[in-house]
Amino acid sequence: MTFIRSAILDELVDRWLSKVAALVALYVTFRGHNAPGGGFAGGLVLGGVFVLQFLTGREPHLRHRPIRRPTMLLGAGLLMALGTTAVPLFVDAAPLESHIWKPDIPVIGEVKVVSSMFFDLGVFMVVVAVVLMMLLSLGARGSSLVGDDGGEVS
Repeated sequence: MTFIRSAILDELVDRWLSKVAALVALYVTFRGHNAPGGGFAGGLVLGGVFVLQFLTGREPHLRHRPIRRPTMLLGAGLLMALGTTAVPLFVDAAPLESHIWKPDIPVIGEVKVVSSMFFDLGVFMVVVAVVLMMLLSLGARGSSLVGDDGGEVS
């Protein structure tokens, strides 16, 4: 696949759009356990950033480092979501039952931490990893993309 590089779009996406969209994705993800949104919506927003990077002719990257192993992110997200589902079973509670902690952090004050936040983070990682895996499979360009086994993606 051949891309026509656009200096304006490339600069726009790299300079500020990626950063703003990543912050919005994190906001939507962390707000999700109390309001609409969550890991799926936040993951799609961040996935959209990677799609924009791909459409500008670049590899999906974070902080100028290409993302080479989305399967590791997928596995970590699945483990986090599964762990959040299963842990309540060990304390005689229902699966996915939420618990709220309110630790007092010296400089910040009281912070509300909900166990469903960890499930949302797991879903966020899974969605981002799936988008990255699709982009890697659609846009494999020779030796620029490396698979998990160290070999080239075909």
